[in-house]
Amino acid sequence: MFPFPFCCGPKSFSYADMQKHKLNMLKAVRNSLETRLAATNAAIATLERQVADSDGGVEGTSEAA
Repeated sequence: MFPFPFCCGPKSFSYADMQKHKLNMLKAVRNSLETRLAATNAAIATLERQVADSDGGVEGTSEAA
């Protein structure tokens, strides 16, 4: 994947190369989080829709104590 600066000699990578690597890594993390957030939002919307449908369609069957 990406070379890690800590496993190579100190002169192997310049500061700019390490910064580019860090930027690419952070962008990959962001993309992963955006995907997971979109999936979470979709799951929430689906559950809210199901709850609204079940509340509106069946009255008098609540399980209140």
